[in-house]
Amino acid sequence: MDCTNEQLEIEAALDGMEGISNPLFNLSKRTLVLSGKPQALTTARVLIQKIGYRVEVIADVDQARSVQKISWNRLLFSLFFAVLAEILELLSSGATVQRALVVLSSLIAIFLAGLPVYLQGISALRRIKLNMNALMSVAVTGACLIGYWPEAAMVMSLFSIAEELESQASNRARNAISRLGELAPDFAHVQMSDRSWKSVAVKNIRVANLVRVDAGDRIPLDGVIQAGQSSVDQSSVTGESLPVEKLVGDQVFAGTLNTTGSFIFRVSSLESESTIARIIRGVEEAQASRAPMQRLVDRFAAKYTPAVFCLAIAVAVLSPVFFDITVLNAIYRSLVLLVIACPCALVIATPVTLVSGLTAAARRGIVIKGGLFLEQVPRLKTIAFDKTGTLTIGYPVLVELQSLIDDDQLVWLKQCCVSLALQSKHPVSRAIAAGIDAEQLQVEEFEALIGKGLTALINNQRIYLGNRRWLNEIVPMDAHIQSLIMSHESAGRSVSLLADSEHILALLAVADQPRPTSARAIDLLHRMKIRTVMLSGDNKISANLIATQIGIDQVLSDLLPEQKLLALKDLQAESPTGMVGDGINDAPALAGAQIGFAMGAAGSDAAMEAADVVIMDDDPRRLVDVIQISRQTLHVLWQNIAIIVLIKGSFLLLALLGYATMWQAVFADMGTSLIVVFNSLRLLATSSSAISPSFS
Repeated sequence: MDCTNEQLEIEAALDGMEGISNPLFNLSKRTLVLSGKPQALTTARVLIQKIGYRVEVIADVDQARSVQKISWNRLLFSLFFAVLAEILELLSSGATVQRALVVLSSLIAIFLAGLPVYLQGISALRRIKLNMNALMSVAVTGACLIGYWPEAAMVMSLFSIAEELESQASNRARNAISRLGELAPDFAHVQMSDRSWKSVAVKNIRVANLVRVDAGDRIPLDGVIQAGQSSVDQSSVTGESLPVEKLVGDQVFAGTLNTTGSFIFRVSSLESESTIARIIRGVEEAQASRAPMQRLVDRFAAKYTPAVFCLAIAVAVLSPVFFDITVLNAIYRSLVLLVIACPCALVIATPVTLVSGLTAAARRGIVIKGGLFLEQVPRLKTIAFDKTGTLTIGYPVLVELQSLIDDDQLVWLKQCCVSLALQSKHPVSRAIAAGIDAEQLQVEEFEALIGKGLTALINNQRIYLGNRRWLNEIVPMDAHIQSLIMSHESAGRSVSLLADSEHILALLAVADQPRPTSARAIDLLHRMKIRTVMLSGDNKISANLIATQIGIDQVLSDLLPEQKLLALKDLQAESPTGMVGDGINDAPALAGAQIGFAMGAAGSDAAMEAADVVIMDDDPRRLVDVIQISRQTLHVLWQNIAIIVLIKGSFLLLALLGYATMWQAVFADMGTSLIVVFNSLRLLATSSSAISPSFS
């Protein structure tokens, strides 16, 4: 089982069967997972065997092997005897012995290559199903009956070889994502109870174990760094092109590469629940889903094949009556039509293209949860963004320190700011501490007053760091200071003041800042003719300031979560609209959008569940990559359909006019399938990205 058509055939056989629920196909592993009662599972196995498939029960899907892999030796021997039959036919003078050798060589070739085809073909004909194997069985048998033995042998041999080539090429697309799982090592250095280090199989490592990673090693599991620091290449998970600095407390992901230093991390999830495992699982589930375009093509193929089959019968029966051709010639033309009627190229065109697109996205750290969303993304005309943490970095940073006393006191001012700020974990305090490079002074009698600020004795002097309202009670502010504060607040900044018991000493302004890549992402979206809207719960001043800096088209501010959802519905009434957020705080809006995009979702179960498209990185330019990949995928899909229609239509006409042979028909049919597959595989090699300097 390696073709969507075969999946549909098995689904039809199991359809309506009681005791079986949610059959899960994995064409890349050639497995089918069935859930149900033992008796029902036994019945299902018998039904699948009746339609021509061999069933092997396995204990673990991950250990599945191909149970229908065709032996290349058998195929090559088949081709040898088919060629031998052709040569003997050319050299034959019509003697009985020579003719017998031609027939014998042909039969051997047909048996070696065609036995699986005949088994499934006969089973399909019994059930009045005109699948690929049924058509080929009838065509080859018909060619033998009218004496075209060498051609029948060659057609069956070439068909089987092309089928295997097509299967392997299709599996290349389906298996590409699974190779991500091979990046994580099988063994890791784990700290034992006696504090010694031992190499342990990753599958035996448990949550909370301490693992050591040396420079040049791949990280075996997800976890949080406890000691050491390094740079980690996270491209396999997030798609980031440059290594990321990792310090104590930072998260690391399985399958990523430790490039420089060594560190120890505490395991946070088992191998089966690592971020990379969830990416693979998400893409495999997406591959198993059937997109609207695929359902449309399947319905067309279901009508196309019987229609051509009826046409072939009509040609065989009516052509000798109405046209000046022999019965033998008419039958031959009908057999050529049967070969052309094979729907395989048409049926595989959509899934192999969508699978390639899904895999290309996953390689950039983007999980698209199904072909449905891959088809819908190019239709988006508007994209709405949450502000905080999506377009901005999501936390305050110090943007200005303004001294209000003599400049020669600036070093001391900075030391006071840092000394107080380091005593608190408030986001504003953290921003001040991170934004000032100064020596810490000794602090005594420290107090943190909720809603007000911080105070302590520094060098026996009482120093205050807090908001305007509180400090105005301690130290009256003149009009100049009030004016400075208002100018910062009008720019969307939060103001803190440093003071002693008599004077305001300094003004500190902090603000959330746009991500460095947000403006570029918005510009690229505008070039794609996509309107951008900001939906923010922040105040109008702050929201408009960020929007102006990065070029957002429209701003809706001061929105509560339920108001965001209503605003999104209004936008969707105007045009197809997607919503971009962090997947946690704005989960309702993501769920209500036509397509929800979760940014920065690496390591977040909630974000993986909330959105239709999950972007592991927090770079907004990845959104451009999603749109680009989706558009390229649809472009290749329509290319494939056009190729199939052109080639099939041309050979249909040639067959009706008597200019096509069975050789040419099988080359055209299977050649079309291979063209479609390899054209789709181009998506896996797509290198252009919004992150790349060469992207335009």
